[in-house]
Amino acid sequence: MTGDTPHRLQDHAAFRSGAHDFQADIERLATNETIRTILETVMLATEMRFAAVARVTEDRWVACRTVDEMSLGLAEGDEIEVQSTFCQQVRQSSCKVVFDDAANDPVYRGHAIAERFGIVAYASIPIHRSDGSFFGTLCALDSQPRDVTNPRAIAMMEMFADLIGQSLETEERLEAQDLALQYERDLARLQEEFVAILGHDLRNPVAAFQAGLRQLGREPMGETAQVLLPLMQSSVQRMNELINNMMLHATDRLGGGIRVAKTDDAPLAQTISQIVEELRIASPDRQILLDLALDRPVACDAQRIGQAISNLLSNALTHGLPDAPVEVSGRIAETGITITVRNRGRDIPEETRRNLFRPFHRGPSAGGQGLGLGLHVAASIVAAHGGGIEVTSTDGLTEFTMQLPH
Repeated sequence: MTGDTPHRLQDHAAFRSGAHDFQADIERLATNETIRTILETVMLATEMRFAAVARVTEDRWVACRTVDEMSLGLAEGDEIEVQSTFCQQVRQSSCKVVFDDAANDPVYRGHAIAERFGIVAYASIPIHRSDGSFFGTLCALDSQPRDVTNPRAIAMMEMFADLIGQSLETEERLEAQDLALQYERDLARLQEEFVAILGHDLRNPVAAFQAGLRQLGREPMGETAQVLLPLMQSSVQRMNELINNMMLHATDRLGGGIRVAKTDDAPLAQTISQIVEELRIASPDRQILLDLALDRPVACDAQRIGQAISNLLSNALTHGLPDAPVEVSGRIAETGITITVRNRGRDIPEETRRNLFRPFHRGPSAGGQGLGLGLHVAASIVAAHGGGIEVTSTDGLTEFTMQLPH
């Protein structure tokens, strides 16, 4: 057994190679350069010419990473019958197996496994996960006597076995996090696609409902109908706002951003006035004050800016005091365009303000109204114009201010 010619493991019936169900463990360790460095360090310190990390179960021994200078022919993914290894003993006892020279060792002299494979010097150290479960072994062997039972060599290999166990835990956690992140991304995309489909499919029936209400408005009505029809029109207006926000959010997320079509002389003042008038009709019991001084040509996408203002105004009507007016003002200066929507009511807490423009976020006072897309869509439209929205809320006055470049 002390001959210089090692036994090639492929020459034994116990050897098998090919695909199996430990592929994840193999790939995890085979691509980790720290593991290779550990194996090479073990070989350098002990003068062993073969080292490996093996996955060991009750009935399996699979090489996950090897460094072979003995031409044993054992590579990553190769498998040996576990009964033909010392690692089964290590797994059962959770204790190391180490000897310098099998011919002179009182325990392993004449051992069948050592004689079968020409093993003279050997070390097998258990690898455990952080929860104490057994993973496999850190192995090293040679066909010549080596000094591996000295305390320093054993302490080094035990330290490396612990390091490998920790490395496994880290790799598995990272893989789990990547899988969870990909799942969240896929789920978010499905949700966005659902929102897009829902918004698209709702447009036609809502448009038909709106047309029917307009037709009814031309017919003679009793007192009850005169009360109910404006309420129904207000609800349809709100439904249109929700659908528009859903569609624009889906376009933003799935299409890589909201696209705006600027014109050099956009009818912004006319668009804002129309939006305000529509919301006055939809909310006849509320006072909306309009103060515009947009006396120069404006380069923007007026329809999109109008949608943003509609969202800000709807938000102000929802959260403002019902007996206090909502104000909309617009100014143009050398630095750009400023449009402000103000309402009186409870101050918005700082924590809520930080999240106001996130999609599907609703403040604690929302009361289940809306999808939480209005402010996000408004901010996205303004950002697509190269501008921004600021919000202040102090002393009972809340202001959303849009800043747009010329």
